Amino acid sequence: MTILSAILYFLSQHPILSWPVLILVGALLGWAMATWRRNAGWYGLMGFFFFFGIANIFTGHIFNALFLNAFGETGAAVVTHSRETSSTLNDQPVWAYDAVLKTADGRDVVTGFTTMSASLYPITNEILIPPEGEMFVAKYIPGFPRNIAIMRDLSPYGKAYRVGMDRGPVDKAANQFAASPGNAAFIAEYRGALTAFLAKHRQDADPALVRDLEARLEALPPAD
Repeated sequence: MTILSAILYFLSQHPILSWPVLILVGALLGWAMATWRRNAGWYGLMGFFFFFGIANIFTGHIFNALFLNAFGETGAAVVTHSRETSSTLNDQPVWAYDAVLKTADGRDVVTGFTTMSASLYPITNEILIPPEGEMFVAKYIPGFPRNIAIMRDLSPYGKAYRVGMDRGPVDKAANQFAASPGNAAFIAEYRGALTAFLAKHRQDADPALVRDLEARLEALPPAD
């Protein structure tokens, strides 16, 4: 697992540099197999590694996150410094982050990543990096702990994000109800939104918010 973790770390953290390296690996492997098997068809491996290198630029961090989630141990990490780079992603600046991982056996490991290379789990299109100075849950392979996956939904910042996103339907329903308190459809939608939110986040949302939403639910007119 240690060697595989180191390879995936290189592929995910250096996707552009990995491309010519993968092509060279494909060429050498194809030459070796073609010589050994006396079949020139093995040179096709170079083409496979060529396209694999392109795909890795966009998916290397994804496979790394899946690997670390499946086989890694859990530790705690914190972003110690962040800085804007000269690169861009989707017309937005790419940020580089320094971090420290505290392993399960108490070691401190200095590591880093960027918004392009960060391995986040679960896999989404959203690049949500923990705020500087806030602890987050990470997974790593003990033999190569520099390679980490950020466990977003197990970390405080990720939980807060999910709570905020799930409040959207509640706020929408609340505004509809405020605009027309006698509308039965608005009342039903508001009750459903409150009930769904509380069922999902009663344990991880702010207690004051939970009490407020429970009071709102109790104050709604009874269902017909």
